[in-house]
Order: sequence, then structure tokens, then C-alpha cells
Amino acid sequence: MSPAPRSQATVFVVDDDASYARSLEGMLCASGYEVKCFTSAADFLARRPAGAAGCVVMDLQMPGMDGMALQQALAQSGDPLPVVFLTGHGDIPTSVTAIRRGAEDFLTKTAPRDQLLGAIERALARDAHERRARAHRRGLQARFSGLTPRDREVLAHVLRGRLNKQIAADLGISERSVKRHRTSLMAKLRVESVAELTRLAVEAGIDTGDHPAGSS
Repeated sequence: MSPAPRSQATVFVVDDDASYARSLEGMLCASGYEVKCFTSAADFLARRPAGAAGCVVMDLQMPGMDGMALQQALAQSGDPLPVVFLTGHGDIPTSVTAIRRGAEDFLTKTAPRDQLLGAIERALARDAHERRARAHRRGLQARFSGLTPRDREVLAHVLRGRLNKQIAADLGISERSVKRHRTSLMAKLRVESVAELTRLAVEAGIDTGDHPAGSS
């Protein structure tokens, strides 16, 4: 009887050593993971299912794009995945660089099974957390996208801590108009205070610096 899948996530194995990859796939499948294997970084990037949750367990030294380059490509993509390096040719400087760049772990191919499974579990948990965070951020950004250009101008000044009369003078509009736009943007963003508005803007990645939104 095969074990029940641990989650809907997939462990993507990227290794040009086909026999080792098959062995690893068998072990991971027996441990309850959904596994897909790729023989090169380019093959993985070309055939990776869009939006698939999971993590990447990959070799360091591969023909063409190596593991470090694949790690960087994933980090720069719009849908990154946590990485676990599993290599027979590791060294301390490379492992330190990989970890600094965000790798979940850097193991040798002789690492104990439980150590590898522990690293994969952490990577999958991290992926789930980061996906929830990205979804939350996209939802917040969708709220901000509903603001009018004037709302955005007023918002930028509010986030700088400017008073209504100062905003009116800066934008060349009446204080009444400023109040109307403040009320409008607060309602659209579903916030009730400037403190809450500022927190929301930070979470959404909105510029809260000391220059109006949209200025150069």
C-alpha cells in the first residue's frame, strides 16, 4: 500500500544523473511526496508547471545552466520556489553563497535520508507561507489599483503626514476636495485611520517615501 500524499505540492528534482534522479524519485515517492524529475535546469524552466507549489531539489554541477544559476533564475521569477541543493561536489564557500541567496539547505548526496526529508519539509512549508504572503499582497495591490489618479496624489501626501490644508496647497485644489478624496480612498481601501492606511501601503509594497506617487 502506497503512502498518502503529504500535500498538493510537488518536489521537483533537477539532476543530470538520470540513475540517481530515479533512485531519489523512488525514495521520495515512497515517503509520500509527489515528484517530477528533470535532467537539466533548462528543461525544468521550460516545462515547469505554471504556478505549481512545491520546492526544487537540485544538483549543483550540471551541464549548461548550473544549480547556482538556476537558483538565481528562480529567485528572479514571479513565482519562485525554495531550493534544496543535493550535490556530490559541494564546498564550503559555495554552500555559504547558496544559503545567503536563500537556499533552504545545502546537502551532499550522502546525507542521511531524514536530513534530506527534513530539509524538504522546511522548503515546502516555506513555499506555502510565501505563497500566502504573495496572495495577500496581490489582494492589497488590487485595492490600491481601484484608486483614481487624484486619489493616488492625495494618498502620497497623506502617507507623508501632510495636513489637508498643506495637501490642498501642494496640489492646487480646495481643502474640501482633499477631504473628499481622503474619504474616498479610505473607503476604497477599507481603512479607518492613517496608521492603518500606512500599514496597508507598506504590506502592499506601495511607496511611502517623501515624494508624491507617480513623480520622478
